[in-house]
Amino acid sequence: MRILVVYASADGSTAEIARRIAQRLRERGHEVSDQPVGSAGSLHDIDAIVLGNAVHDRQWLDEATNFVNANRQAVSSRPFWTFSVGMPDALPKAVRKIARTEEDAIINQLGDLRPRGHQLFSGVVKPSQFPLASRIFLHLVGGRYGDFRDWPAIDAWALEIADQLDGAATISDAAKTRLAKQDNDRESTGSAP
Repeated sequence: MRILVVYASADGSTAEIARRIAQRLRERGHEVSDQPVGSAGSLHDIDAIVLGNAVHDRQWLDEATNFVNANRQAVSSRPFWTFSVGMPDALPKAVRKIARTEEDAIINQLGDLRPRGHQLFSGVVKPSQFPLASRIFLHLVGGRYGDFRDWPAIDAWALEIADQLDGAATISDAAKTRLAKQDNDRESTGSAP
C-alpha cells in the first residue's frame, strides 16, 4: 500500500516521530512517503494517510488543520490515522490526567472525520519553547523538561497501523481471488452472472 505520513511540527519532535512511524511501515513492506503537511501534493495515488501534529494550547497547529480542511474529501475516502504530540508526561501526575483529556478536543477539531485511531504522544519539552511566564508556571506545578517520547509505544502504534492495513490488503486480495474464481467458474460452465 502507498501510505502518506504527513506532519506539522513546531520544534522537530513531531517530525521525528512521523519519520519513525514511516520507517516502521516501510519495514512492513509498505511504500511510504513522509513529509510536512505544507509539502504534501496530491493525495490521488495514496491508499492511506497518517497525520501527525504538535499540540500547542490544546489545539492542533494551523497548518495541520488547513491540510485536513483542504483535503477533507480525499482524507474521508481513505483509511487514516492521526497522532498528536504534546507534553502530558512532562507534567506531574495530578495534572497529567487533565492534559490527556485534550485528545477528545483534538478529535473534535476534525469535525465529521473520524480517524481509525488517534494516539497522543509526549514529545521533547525544552525551556526555550515557552515564554517566561509559562516556564514559571510549569516550574510551580512541578513540570519537567526533557525528551518524553516513548519509542516502544510509538513503534507499537505504527505496527498496529501496519497490521490493520495488512489485514485490509489480505481481505481485499482474498475478495479479488474469490471473484476471479467465480468468473472462471462461470466461464467454464457457460453461465451468465
